[in-house]
Amino acid sequence: MQTHTLVAIVTILALLLYFSMGLRVGQARAKYGVPAPAITGNPDFERLFRVQANTLEWLPIFLPALWLFGLYWNDRVAAGVGLVWIVGRYLYMTGYAKEASARSAGFGIQALATGVLLFGALGKIIWVAVQNGV
Repeated sequence: MQTHTLVAIVTILALLLYFSMGLRVGQARAKYGVPAPAITGNPDFERLFRVQANTLEWLPIFLPALWLFGLYWNDRVAAGVGLVWIVGRYLYMTGYAKEASARSAGFGIQALATGVLLFGALGKIIWVAVQNGV
């Protein structure tokens, strides 16, 4: 039986990265004087807020794709691609915090990693379904 420990670790690492983004937004609110529930006011704050919001938008695509790839293909490969996603998100975060135009490389890396997981899982699930006459 596969335990999927590596995929679980990558899941926790991705959630820890997202958690740190939330903390950064909270710190930025105080630093730039943007009280909740406002989400505009200072461009430096707005970029940090968008990093967190965009990451939240991608997590519902990334996490199920990560797990389905791990279940249907291979835990190690899924975890490796998941780590690439985390690196891409980190590059996105650090680049976007500096200036909006610096986010593209990180975004592209994480989008590619998500695509590999998503379409890889889909392909294998279809293959298994066809093989089993479903």
